[in-house]
Amino acid sequence: MIEQNLSLLLVIIPLLSAPVTAILPNARSAWLLTLAVTWTCLILAGWQITLVTDGSIISYELGGWSPPWGIEYRIDAMNAFVALIVSGIAAITLPYALLSVEKEIPLEKIPLFYSAFQLCLVGLLGIAQTGDVFNLFVFLEISSLSSYALIAMGEQRRSLTAAYQYLIMGTIGATFLLIGIGLIYAETGTLNMLDLNQRLQPILDHRTVHTGFAFIVVGIALKLALFPLHLWLPNAYKYAPSVISVFLAATATKVAVYIMLRMVFGVFSDEFVRKTPTDHMFLLLGAFGVIMASATAIYQRDVKRLFAYSSIAQVSYIVLGIGLSSVLGVTAALVHVFNHALMKGALFMACGALVYRLGSSRFENLNGVGRQMPWTCVAIFIASLSLIGIPGTAGFISKWYFVLAALEQESWPIALVILLGSLLAVGYVWKIVELLFLRPASDSTATVGEAPAALLVPMWLLVIANIYFGFNTELTVNVADTAARMLGLGMNHE
Repeated sequence: MIEQNLSLLLVIIPLLSAPVTAILPNARSAWLLTLAVTWTCLILAGWQITLVTDGSIISYELGGWSPPWGIEYRIDAMNAFVALIVSGIAAITLPYALLSVEKEIPLEKIPLFYSAFQLCLVGLLGIAQTGDVFNLFVFLEISSLSSYALIAMGEQRRSLTAAYQYLIMGTIGATFLLIGIGLIYAETGTLNMLDLNQRLQPILDHRTVHTGFAFIVVGIALKLALFPLHLWLPNAYKYAPSVISVFLAATATKVAVYIMLRMVFGVFSDEFVRKTPTDHMFLLLGAFGVIMASATAIYQRDVKRLFAYSSIAQVSYIVLGIGLSSVLGVTAALVHVFNHALMKGALFMACGALVYRLGSSRFENLNGVGRQMPWTCVAIFIASLSLIGIPGTAGFISKWYFVLAALEQESWPIALVILLGSLLAVGYVWKIVELLFLRPASDSTATVGEAPAALLVPMWLLVIANIYFGFNTELTVNVADTAARMLGLGMNHE
């Protein structure tokens, strides 16, 4: 029975803890409670994924109401995989947060900060757990609203502008998603994902269904930061507190990828996608996103902003995998969801360490800092190799599967785009390497010390994970393949 309750506990524990955290008397007690909550969620998520990697399903009926009348938490390999990513990044981020948050957030606001962090965690985990589309929308809004508040707590006044821009774009996306859900509900009379899939199949040619699908895809694309709907992301990552840049870069867009996969293939179907221009649209926008975002990253003068544009490019790789509409393509996308969380988590932690010591992540303030902060800068170098896709790193596994998926479909232009994106990544990574290691140190960096161990240890855990999962793909590839096959991809085309 406890196994069935896992899906609910992952949401309930941080939900109940968040208001308690907000009223705690000091920053350290708020951090300790949040640390306990995140590690508890990681343990539960790890237990949960062991139960479904063989293709099993965990179903929990809230209030004893059977679906489709009641809300169901329905866990398969893909849900569990995403929940593991979210809880794992949260758990590793919290030790890093101790010193970083105390430096960037006023002491009296830190309990509220950690309370909002837990609410964001509630939303992201709830999205991964629920089997109800309206419940998914509610959890998406919980994570979004708390994200706006967390970004606005940044040190600079431009954090408010970034949060407001994200709020406007996020609200438009949520509105589109809600309209789409309303339209398909009007046609089917159900909100349960499994039931929706069954009821939609006979009416997939109805105009209302096509309109609802279009609204849903555009709404999720805004949350996903899919090119050209990405304008909110660079400022949000740049001006958010360092811990929030880490957490959102590693989790928020990845959960949006999950929503896209679940709605496009799980609620509608592979066959429906092939009868619409959706897969071609994903391939076109993904290809443009990889090239344009990577090229834009080369011209940035701020490390956090550079990696923000890199994130847009990496999301575009994932969209290419979705656009291929094959088991191998979606497997590549899900593997990259995991691997990109590792590499971007490490990179933004390193950026936070630079900000902690130097107060800035702008290029002109980082000349030669690799000599004074070797552990931080070597971490940037190794994680950047993973970003490029160098063999022996997790990023190489992702790129390898993307190329295989493209060649399987004989999509030679897509394979070339993937290779071109990696070459462009070499361009902006080299800029950072030259800046940190080859330029002479300025007066402001000559005496700076290495980042504290509390920042270095979580950072290097992710760096080591980038190397480990570059050799051991048993978890990532096997779970991703199981999840892709459970979506029913290619069943009617093999």
